[in-house]
Amino acid sequence: MFSKETYKNRRQVMKGKLEKGIILFLGNDEAPMNYPDNPYPFRQHSSFLYYFGLNRPSLAAIIDLDSGTETVFGEELTLDEIVWMGQQPKLREQCETIGITEVLPTVKLYTALREAQASGRDIHFLPPYRPENKIKLLRLLNIRPDQFVMKASEDLVKAVISQREIKSEEEIAEIDKAVNWTVDMHEEAIRMVQPGLKESDIAARVTQIPLEREGYISFPVIATVRGEVLHNHYHGNILKEGQLFLLDAGAEVPSGYAGDLTSTFPVSKKFTKKQKDIYQLVLDAHYGSAATMKPSIEFREVHFEAARIIFNGLKDMGFTRGDTEEAIAEGAHAMFFPTGLGHMMGLDVHDMEDLGELNVGYNGEAKSTLFGLKSLRLAKELKPGFVITVEPGIYFIPDLISRWKEEKKFENFINYAEVEKYIGFGGVRIEQDYLITQGGYRLLGRKKPMEISEIEALRG
Repeated sequence: MFSKETYKNRRQVMKGKLEKGIILFLGNDEAPMNYPDNPYPFRQHSSFLYYFGLNRPSLAAIIDLDSGTETVFGEELTLDEIVWMGQQPKLREQCETIGITEVLPTVKLYTALREAQASGRDIHFLPPYRPENKIKLLRLLNIRPDQFVMKASEDLVKAVISQREIKSEEEIAEIDKAVNWTVDMHEEAIRMVQPGLKESDIAARVTQIPLEREGYISFPVIATVRGEVLHNHYHGNILKEGQLFLLDAGAEVPSGYAGDLTSTFPVSKKFTKKQKDIYQLVLDAHYGSAATMKPSIEFREVHFEAARIIFNGLKDMGFTRGDTEEAIAEGAHAMFFPTGLGHMMGLDVHDMEDLGELNVGYNGEAKSTLFGLKSLRLAKELKPGFVITVEPGIYFIPDLISRWKEEKKFENFINYAEVEKYIGFGGVRIEQDYLITQGGYRLLGRKKPMEISEIEALRG
């Protein structure tokens, strides 16, 4: 948690963004794995955590914009709960640490909301993503599930995004810490990988690192020799000489802030010539696109710079041909780079995506429907205080190659005879996390091993 003043100031800023009514924030409940007393690790709703800092389940809060009052609703532990869980800080005491003095039992929330509805007051709430909060909104406000998105407050969504997207110095310090933990995870994996191990061995070890520090992983670990499968959470393959290994993993520190890095490295001690060529091109795309980042530039243009570097580099290798700008405009580069370049990061590894990708990454504007470009999560103008990932990649996806070749798609831009030689190669992705500053950008956390020489040195 941060200081009392931090949370008070955050709520005060929010009060200045909306004119009238009340703001309802619903925290998360515990989610059972298979029966109620066996829950998944608890994770608080990020916007609730941002404004109220209370990391305990089954809470709600109201900010009254007309009276200025702030109320948290929840229950103190019963004796039975204390017997099983041990004594915990009292809710009222926790609320005092965030500057909240009015604490009421949950049953009072229903009364407060019904009175507000009866008075015709605006009730602002964020679109729910957890099923228990959808049920609560149905019970509390009589809103049907098919109306949640329509009746969620567009003004509140915009206000939360405008506040949370600019990271404060104390938030940046937490993200630096999360990224440093994440670098530790990746360095350990690079040292550890060897033929005969299973992907699950690597996934288990990198997960252990944040757990040892009372943190957690910021998303399910991707640890795979099938790097061309973009979000591959299968961990059953045995590692073999000559393969590439892709690790996409991040740490979440106790405050809830995330790190997110991807490393690609050989299972053997050294990269092969083929692997070096593709890896170096992805590294060039990473550095080259990141170098264009600064306030006022649209991240969409940073993405296009990565696409240019990749397409031109592949042209030098004989994979692509033709006019680069024309190829990118038509989407031919997406044969190799079908993803977006990056996304925002903070309390969520894909920050605030529960508020809608168009709202967070596009200021509400429509996205492209073009294959590849439609996967770009962030396109809008960069501002100082943004925390973003940069993660270009080159992937040789067998089904995509065969489908496009059969359809004779982009034959004027793609040399399928050369591309088919790389079926089975896998994929390469290189990701780091950056802060946009007044003068450009800076790397968050310490630099992970990225140069071929740095990786091979760690491989021993």
